[in-house]
Amino acid sequence: MRLGLALGYWGRGPDPGHLALAQEAERLGYDSVWTAEAWGSDAFTPLTWIAAHTSRIRLGTAVAQMAARSPTTTAMHALTLDHLSGGRMTLGLGLSGPQVVEGWYGRPFPKSPLTATREYVDVVRQVLRREGPVEVAGRFHAHPYRGADGTGLGKALKPITHPLRADLPVLLGAEGPKNIAQTTRIADGWLPLYWSPTRTDVYEASLGDLREGFAIAPMARAKVCDDVTEGLLPVKAMLGFYIGGMGHAARNFHADLMARMGYEEEARQVQELFLAGRREEAVLAVPDAFADEISLVGPRERIAERLELWRTGPVTDLLVLAPDPHTLRVLAELNS
Repeated sequence: MRLGLALGYWGRGPDPGHLALAQEAERLGYDSVWTAEAWGSDAFTPLTWIAAHTSRIRLGTAVAQMAARSPTTTAMHALTLDHLSGGRMTLGLGLSGPQVVEGWYGRPFPKSPLTATREYVDVVRQVLRREGPVEVAGRFHAHPYRGADGTGLGKALKPITHPLRADLPVLLGAEGPKNIAQTTRIADGWLPLYWSPTRTDVYEASLGDLREGFAIAPMARAKVCDDVTEGLLPVKAMLGFYIGGMGHAARNFHADLMARMGYEEEARQVQELFLAGRREEAVLAVPDAFADEISLVGPRERIAERLELWRTGPVTDLLVLAPDPHTLRVLAELNS
């Protein structure tokens, strides 16, 4: 199981410690570093900055949001950064949800998310292969565009720049069972949002027979500390925000996933409290047990014991949200 450093997206401003963490992760032998985006900082610019200040560590987006860019634009970002970094780029994509897609990006959330994802990946693959002009008669992503409001002058094109790698890895963040199953067919790997090494049966039907080399790369917050309860508070804060705030009361993929993982009543309670403006209560309502099983928190010995659960399952890459160099170093030592 390889280790990756997940930096997430910025909050109010850039984190001055992110570059140093990425460089320390590279020094410690971490395989990859990952950035993200929500509705603030983008995923590609910080990753480019990190690429310029590192030499070996692989670079990934976990995730770049599909609604933020046309698929050809995303492919341009990926092939450009792949060249600049000497072939270190991994493209992680996610569809996001209706609240973000329509509220932030000002676009309709696709009525058929699986079709939209499949078309998006198809376009990206065509750009990277550069075997000919990009042509997709898609429902959501048509190349060239032939809509009634167009000029009819669109021409199928292939990228001017020759991509460094036609097989640049494409991973997908997927939560629903059908979306995960499709991911195993069209992508090079899967980026689970929550992964519990003791509940792998939740995903068993969707994963089926995985082909060789398929990556499973979940994120897990890690913190070496004496007080487990205190160490879990940032995990609960994250869960409270995702389950309560990242979605509508009637459609929240994160809350649905928590429910499928055995915490349906608790997920709805967190959602209700958050949407009622009682955010602190929502965070406290997140069960410690759930926060604990999807993270690595506590003294070194406890983390060592729990890390073995992750290593014995199907996970190929553990993307660690670690706030300090000491935690990074301990995980590197335990995973060696």
